Amino acid sequence: MANRSLIVVGVDLAGSPRRPTGVCVLRGVRARTRIAFADQEILDAIAQARPDLVPIDAPLSLPAGRTTIQDRSGPHFRECDAELRRRGIRFFPITLGPMRMLTERGLALKAQIEEMGYRVVECYPGGAQDLWGLPRQHRDLQGLRRGLAALGVRGLTEALTGDELDAVTAAWVGRQFLLGRGEMFGGERGILMPAIQRESPRG
Repeated sequence: MANRSLIVVGVDLAGSPRRPTGVCVLRGVRARTRIAFADQEILDAIAQARPDLVPIDAPLSLPAGRTTIQDRSGPHFRECDAELRRRGIRFFPITLGPMRMLTERGLALKAQIEEMGYRVVECYPGGAQDLWGLPRQHRDLQGLRRGLAALGVRGLTEALTGDELDAVTAAWVGRQFLLGRGEMFGGERGILMPAIQRESPRG
């Protein structure tokens, strides 16, 4: 029963407050989602939920040697990005194009959430979906919903948007991590991803 009381808030953050951000409050295995726009809406949802963990789909650290995301010198990739490449998982470098805006918003939001007393980690729903063998939202939205339900998530409806399902994915990755079934690519300040359990041969 203790495991079912875990609370995780997954956030599929948009680069701009003018675009929808998916928010999922996962209590045990039951998901409740919403769309938010302003940072304060996201912070209010977190404060109300009082979560054990807040996984956010946004870059929450900078490549080594860079002091700001606008700094054009230094490497483009972090250690966690290099690990994604080694695993064959597609992603956008955080120093390119609109990812810079998302990184700035993510870093600012992380600082505010940590001031509230909650643990924040970076996650990557698309990469988690790849590892689980689920379609990403742009390829098959309802297939993603059915896949998450098959993993054990409850409360999902056909009306959920891609942003909400990515937030659900983030929250589920966070829950699995709290239950000992996750790993940080690139170390403590890296990306939280599901640990894929490989079946051992049966004797």
